[in-house]
Amino acid sequence: MTWEIVIGLEVHTQLSTNTKIFSGASTAFGAEPNTQADAVSLALPGVLPVLNKGAVERAIKFGLATGSHIAPRSVFARKNYFYPDLPKGYQISQMDLPVVGKGALTIQVPSTGSGQAYEKVVRITRAHLEEDAGKSLHGDFHGMTGIDLNRAGTPLLEIVSEPDMSSAAEAIAYAKALHALVCWIGICDGNMQEGSFRCDVNVSVRKPGAPLGTRREIKNLNSFKFMQQAIDYEVQWQIDTLENGGKIQQATILFNPDTGETRAMRSKEDAHDYRYFPDPDLLPLEISPQWIEEVRATLPELPHTKQARYVNELGLSAYDASVLTSSREMADFFEAALNDVPGQAKICANWMIGEVSAQLNRDGLDMTQCPITAQQLGDLLKRIADGTISNSAAKTVFRTIWLWDKVRNNPPSNLVDFIIERDGLKQVSDAGAIEKIVDEIIAANADKVAEYRSGKDKLFGFFVGLAMKASKGQANPAQLNEVLKKKLAG
Repeated sequence: MTWEIVIGLEVHTQLSTNTKIFSGASTAFGAEPNTQADAVSLALPGVLPVLNKGAVERAIKFGLATGSHIAPRSVFARKNYFYPDLPKGYQISQMDLPVVGKGALTIQVPSTGSGQAYEKVVRITRAHLEEDAGKSLHGDFHGMTGIDLNRAGTPLLEIVSEPDMSSAAEAIAYAKALHALVCWIGICDGNMQEGSFRCDVNVSVRKPGAPLGTRREIKNLNSFKFMQQAIDYEVQWQIDTLENGGKIQQATILFNPDTGETRAMRSKEDAHDYRYFPDPDLLPLEISPQWIEEVRATLPELPHTKQARYVNELGLSAYDASVLTSSREMADFFEAALNDVPGQAKICANWMIGEVSAQLNRDGLDMTQCPITAQQLGDLLKRIADGTISNSAAKTVFRTIWLWDKVRNNPPSNLVDFIIERDGLKQVSDAGAIEKIVDEIIAANADKVAEYRSGKDKLFGFFVGLAMKASKGQANPAQLNEVLKKKLAG
């Protein structure tokens, strides 16, 4: 029997403010438990929340980046439920009037073994501001649970999608695109290991054309790998349950990465179970058109705009443009390097996607940890472009620069030229020197020359190899080929 998969995501994005959403307590990660839980976080009697303007501006930024409606007036509400790490007994969130309304995000779904890559638009239902809860620590206390309230009150933007995704691949592509976007516009650090970007995945299945099935919500996935595994398992579990005559009960479930299975945590609450009502301590939030325009002015060039510019103005392929804009750090590095070699966008892109990315992957680094600077890459590409060094020698220079800080300090102002000079890597472009090498090779290989002239054209590579060896790999390939062809022709 054929089943359709229906997936929607609720993504909790911790906003990059220095202080909490309703108080001045620090949001820095890693402090000793409960050292950043102030009176507001602890919900001590008589405390009053004060809204963090920076959190609102980050929400507006996201709305603008996704073409979403920004509400001129929004309201904070109390979402009532009990949990040990929620001291107030309620969470301040938004219900009926979120700060960000309907929008959309275009995603690129990669090709699989059975299909081609394709583009898809995922609709965004809303994105609302709320405070994070604390953290319950179950593993460190035998027979007890530890409560750390440092995270309580950290500002969150919960981004809710429509159920527009129909496979794990689409859900992951959407989550990755969202992750890249919030990091790109600087509203979240995206650190999934620290819980800065967490996904709840709503999964249901149905027969083609049937109404939506009963959904189950997989909570707190902080890894794309786990998301893939959790969705795959949950989809198969729901299909097996229905085909065996069972019914799906709406529930909140957890994924266990050790077993690769999902398990029910509690029956899923509906909105009325939380008894939402407007928070009496917070005035309605009003966002003026002027404020929106002020925030718009702080937005960087967005990834899709930059991609289009790379294709239309720099002549790059759509693939190259998409890789170069996979992170803001990658795009900034590329553009800074290109400043040194204008008109060489393709070779610069090739080095970024090839040598730089490959070496980062081998060393387990990201662009922020790149040992080579954009200026140094630009200097290197300049020396390739002006014929000072060959591509082969450039790779040698690149590897030397990459390891420089591990073995030496205080690099010279132009490290590229220093290494080229020191290691004798300059390309031989002197016509007289190249002719001398070719003449010597032809004189020493008269029999091969005769064979070449009799029609064995493939021997040309043999002569090129001898010439490159004689020049210690430093002969200019284009000049060498030209001289060889002329001399061998007799």
